Amino acid sequence: MRPAALNRLSVAEAADRYVELVRARTLTGGLSPATAEVYARDVATFVELAGGGRVLDDLDGADVDAVLLAFARKPDGRRPAAAVVERSAGGAVQSAASQARFRRSVSALFKYAVLAGWVQVDPMASVTVSARQRGGLRAERRALTREQATGLIGAARALGAGESAGPVAGRARRRDQRMEVRDALVVLLLVAVGPRVSELVRANVEDFFVNDGVRYWRIFGKGGRTRDVPLPADVAVVLEGYLGGERRRCVGGGSGGGGGAGGALLLSWRGRRLARGDVQAVIDRVQRGVEVAHRRTVTPHGLRHTTATHLLADAVDMDAVRRVLGHSDLSTLGRYRDELPGELEVAMRAHPLLRDRRER
Repeated sequence: MRPAALNRLSVAEAADRYVELVRARTLTGGLSPATAEVYARDVATFVELAGGGRVLDDLDGADVDAVLLAFARKPDGRRPAAAVVERSAGGAVQSAASQARFRRSVSALFKYAVLAGWVQVDPMASVTVSARQRGGLRAERRALTREQATGLIGAARALGAGESAGPVAGRARRRDQRMEVRDALVVLLLVAVGPRVSELVRANVEDFFVNDGVRYWRIFGKGGRTRDVPLPADVAVVLEGYLGGERRRCVGGGSGGGGGAGGALLLSWRGRRLARGDVQAVIDRVQRGVEVAHRRTVTPHGLRHTTATHLLADAVDMDAVRRVLGHSDLSTLGRYRDELPGELEVAMRAHPLLRDRRER
């Protein structure tokens, strides 16, 4: 029920009171501390973009539109400069997920403001900025081009063969802390098989088996479904090298002694199961061995897009690609099939109805 009197707070004052309330909810278990800090950070950004001295009730839908667009183009300090430049060309710097999260935070602020009597009408009801204007597809989720993908694969193969992947930031690691073959295996599995990152870090050694001379990976996916995916020969060789070298060292001599890791495939040098958050760091390390011209920031899910896109572009049967990725429905592949530069030109040059008769 709306209070009788309107409290005309400034944007900054309303934000301070709202953040205090959000943080108080962590004491009752209503919110986790991490979630509360995300809300607080987004509200602070809203104050910066909207103007802390303005009266909150004076903001309308057009003002919030302007804030959403300004946030979409706001540089993300957590991303490498190259990724910022790449995104800026398309008008947006923030990822689509970050923009959606920011919008939810602002919406929650105004919902509370209506109940508290700080605004008469929720301006979010008249916001007109579309998803496309806010940035559209997340850049890191786009498939790598063939040159970018082969560059990353080449860097992973070099690591798997014991070659350097470029300069290492910070101090050099001790020999017992080096995990280059594991890093190579992570990238090759992501590019060649396209697993979800959760499927990758959950993998155990016993999930890999040999049938009729072919190495398979039994992947435990969503909804309790499993799928057996054959590994390309190059990936199988790196897997064998890792199992017989770095992983054996981690289990036998790591300071963690393998405690709690069970039969985990991917281990840290301390002998602990690799966490989801570690996978991005692994990809970034391998990227150091890629030529700068072919290097592009990409997430684990972006490599899943890469697998789907290039398999489909090479005319691999759609149902086979669906089974590799672990989708239950063919229609889901449409979200993973990204446009590749020059593919339309190649398709039209090889038009089946216009080929020379001698080629038929």
